[in-house]
Amino acid sequence: MSGWDEGAVFYSDQANFPQGDPDHGSITKHSSQRKFKEFIRSYNGLRGDFSYRESLLHNQNHLQVAMEDLDFFDGELSEKIRKAPAEYLPLFECAAAEVLVGLKSKVAGDGGEMEEPDPGEVQILLTSKEHPASIRALGADYISKLVKISGIIIAASRTKAKATSVTLVCKNCKNVKVVACRPGLGGAVMPRSCDHVPQPGEEQCPLDPWLIAPDRSKYVDQQTLKLQENPEDVPTGELPRNLLLAVDRHLVQRISPGTRVTVVGIYSIFQAGNGPQKGAVAIRQPYLRVVGMEEASESNSRGLTSFTSDEELEFKEFARRPDTYQAVCKLIAPSIFGHDDIKKAVCCLLFGGARKKLPDGVRLRGDINVLLLGDPSTAKSQFLKFVEKTAPIAVYTSGKGSSAAGLTASVIRDPSTREFYLEGGAMVLADGGVVCIDEFDKMRPEDRVAIHEAMEQQTISIAKAGITTVLNSRTSVLAAANPPSGRYDDLKTAQENIDLQTTILSRFDLIFIVKDARNHQRDMQIARHVVTVHATAGAVSKDSENKDQDNWLRRYIEFSRSRCSPRLSDSAATLLQNNYVRIRQQMRQQSNETGESTPIPITVRQLEAIVRISEAIARMQLSQSATEEHVTEALRLFHVSTLDAARSGITENLTITPEMRTEIQQVETQVKRRMGIGSFMSERRLIDELVRMGMNESTVRRALIVMHQRDEIEYKRERRVIVRKA
Repeated sequence: MSGWDEGAVFYSDQANFPQGDPDHGSITKHSSQRKFKEFIRSYNGLRGDFSYRESLLHNQNHLQVAMEDLDFFDGELSEKIRKAPAEYLPLFECAAAEVLVGLKSKVAGDGGEMEEPDPGEVQILLTSKEHPASIRALGADYISKLVKISGIIIAASRTKAKATSVTLVCKNCKNVKVVACRPGLGGAVMPRSCDHVPQPGEEQCPLDPWLIAPDRSKYVDQQTLKLQENPEDVPTGELPRNLLLAVDRHLVQRISPGTRVTVVGIYSIFQAGNGPQKGAVAIRQPYLRVVGMEEASESNSRGLTSFTSDEELEFKEFARRPDTYQAVCKLIAPSIFGHDDIKKAVCCLLFGGARKKLPDGVRLRGDINVLLLGDPSTAKSQFLKFVEKTAPIAVYTSGKGSSAAGLTASVIRDPSTREFYLEGGAMVLADGGVVCIDEFDKMRPEDRVAIHEAMEQQTISIAKAGITTVLNSRTSVLAAANPPSGRYDDLKTAQENIDLQTTILSRFDLIFIVKDARNHQRDMQIARHVVTVHATAGAVSKDSENKDQDNWLRRYIEFSRSRCSPRLSDSAATLLQNNYVRIRQQMRQQSNETGESTPIPITVRQLEAIVRISEAIARMQLSQSATEEHVTEALRLFHVSTLDAARSGITENLTITPEMRTEIQQVETQVKRRMGIGSFMSERRLIDELVRMGMNESTVRRALIVMHQRDEIEYKRERRVIVRKA
């Protein structure tokens, strides 16, 4: 020790101790480590057991600690971790490692073995029941402090090796030096000179003489994640904010994109390598060094911890009411007049059926998909907005502004590392919830095809840029669309009005045709209802009552989905299969009579749809068995939606006035004059020629319908070509 014999004064860290007992007042690092060891050894849980000691023996590489337990044990110690986690967490981990060595020695001594156990590293994982902070609220005041935030993981990098200490070798004198690395995304500070004192005849070591010995350095696994704030927390008109997370050791490769998490970590900063601010010395990029992570789904599925006993009692009493199904459906979009069957379908979508896994590994979805197709101003978008607000997890998007990558997933290159990584889209972010797609008909066909797999298999397969993976997309789809002409045209067939591919239509469990019926009495009722809604919109009591109802419905949906997984009873299964065979037979007869296939095929997918709807109705009543009553209601909903949509379009008995009959006869005469028996012509060309002669296009279409019903003409090539038969 240089200077020891020169009268210099040497001192230890004891000056930091307060006067008197070090356990009183402000505590030092030495006493903190001692208290951490005491906490792990002696803390008694609610059940009177030594929970942390037992947990450490069971999982020897990590220990999960609740901040509330630390608060109860020593509030000042807990406050130190909150304000200076980077200094006190390493002490906590050292204390845990020392306690583990002592426990191992005791166990080895009891077993008769006298081997000295090796001290290993123990990772401390913190959890907290505090309310999470918003990503937008994190500023400079939070740097180096412990924070808790929540959001969705949208991207995950590959696992890398992060050095905890780097071994340096001097290339001149072969002197070895070990340099510690800063945790998180920090690096090591390389010394400029070698501290070897040259002997007589030796050369002085030059500047920067060090060579890194990678194989002699120590490493831990590290992964970077990108956390985006929850969609429901994003203010209107704002882009969602995201934050970089750094996880290491036990937390690596635990989370995949699309997972909702709650994170406890140290708000830190690092110097960005590339980008427009590369030369800005004083600018640092924020990130979160994660010291605790919990999946939102895990916290929701714990049962008793998520719901109070009063809530459970209230929900069970509500489920025992004879009118539970009607009462729940009344809470769906109360501001929308009528549309009772659509409200019931939306209610089934929110509750969902039971997800199943077969013995051979095949998974059957329980989520229900609903399509609303019809005239504008029939409250389709209002239903979507209500579901986005009510569902526990929901993402709202418009078909016109959504691409295939935005809905499923995209592969992006990191500008700093030039590494490809995966970023989840809307259907990945809504995993476990609902995706609301407005303007579904405005999507490009190739973008619509991209969600086929997500709607049925509930996965998204990616094979791009060397990344081959499968993401979960266990979500319901609620879509709204308009017919090609803007309004639903009764003079067109169902295939012409529902201008969507059969492959996408078969994936919807319920398809509703929403028409704007012109009825004086109904118009008066709607007008009275809308005016009343606008007049009472500012009432504070009404708004608060609606918010309470929405919150109660959301909690009831969460409770029923976590506690109830209904299955079909034997009698209900028999009833369902008999009705399915009858429906198939009716649709086959209809196709034979009209000579055209229905736009919505009735297949096994529709049979599974009725099963899911029956289970959803049973789940509303917290019933573990779907009975014949539930199947009967599900069949009724299926008839008034999908079956009616398949049979919609041209009516068999057209209402024709005498004046209209004269005009139709004139059109028939012109059609027969232009087309001989057996000849064919494009429908569009024929209509355009007759319109140029001064005839009304609507009358021309009606005349063609009448001639088709009399079997005088026949449609071919998807109704684009007309062939005259008689």
